[in-house]
Amino acid sequence: MLPHSLFDDLPDDSQCTIEHNNAQLALSIFLAFGLLVSYLPQHYRIIANKTSQGFSPYFLLLGVTSSTCSLLNIILLSWRVITCCKSVGTSACTENLLGVLQIGIQFVMFTLVFILFLLYFPAELKLEPYIPAIHHGIPPTNASWEWRLSLMVAATCLVHFVICVAISGYLLVFVGGPEHPTTYWWAGLLGLQSMLLASFQYIPQIIYTWRSKHVGALSIPMMLVQTPGAFLFVLSLALREGTNWTTWITYFVAGCLQGSLLILCLTFHFHAKRLGLDDLSGVKVIVVSEGQPGSGMGVRRGTKRGGPRKGHTTDSTNVEESDGSETATERTALLSSERSINANGEGGSRPTR
Repeated sequence: MLPHSLFDDLPDDSQCTIEHNNAQLALSIFLAFGLLVSYLPQHYRIIANKTSQGFSPYFLLLGVTSSTCSLLNIILLSWRVITCCKSVGTSACTENLLGVLQIGIQFVMFTLVFILFLLYFPAELKLEPYIPAIHHGIPPTNASWEWRLSLMVAATCLVHFVICVAISGYLLVFVGGPEHPTTYWWAGLLGLQSMLLASFQYIPQIIYTWRSKHVGALSIPMMLVQTPGAFLFVLSLALREGTNWTTWITYFVAGCLQGSLLILCLTFHFHAKRLGLDDLSGVKVIVVSEGQPGSGMGVRRGTKRGGPRKGHTTDSTNVEESDGSETATERTALLSSERSINANGEGGSRPTR
């Protein structure tokens, strides 16, 4: 026998009233599109530079779990609105579910950041650092703590997602929608979890960025769009039917903390630009033009994970190139002097190198 709560207790047509609001609809569509577009610079920065160095694994852990709780929270609280889609038109259903769509986009796009973090984790950081006194010329083969931590974070996020989805699905199928006290309590608990996780989400990243003193793979354009957009997002969710403060408080707190991280990244960005440091790795770089003599030496071709980009060379590389040029010049001058002496017949012996 099918569970009564899910299939037999659905709202009838008289309970599915649609309140159309042009201003709210326009704001919701704008925010959903803006949220989708805002993550693209972050995805592009990781893929283009082929490195995710600069992210804190704890930041990603808190972000993914918080997004999971937020998504399930609004699905449970909006369940009656979702089930009304069978009684209303497609356009009305889409309008009612824009709040769910917004948080769904947030969940998918942030989870994709975490996936790219794992895929483009710097290869040189996956193994323990080489220590001559310990390894004695044998390259280390054990995974580094940073890489093991990242894998543990991925496993934790997956387990958390499965457990939360299983409990939410069980309540909807066998207990009832948000009108049932148990389901409503679980939805509120998910909202509180999301709020607490989001409250601490940016703290590990702020500490990580402060200690590294460079922006890394973080995207400043993404934060420039998302920080003001977070407060518009809060307003849009607060106006949605069936939601309460536990739904939008997460994004209000996250917006404030993201603004703090944005200020920190902007400070390090302009500081690095003034000192000639690479924004991605924090290494001092010197631009070598193609027409400069010896410019082919020390210039990195392509993009290296965590290293200088194309057309750049570090100070140490430039010094080696300079020393090589000076040595070559001295040898050329010595050979010219020797040839001159032999041609004029001066001197009884050849100069000694």
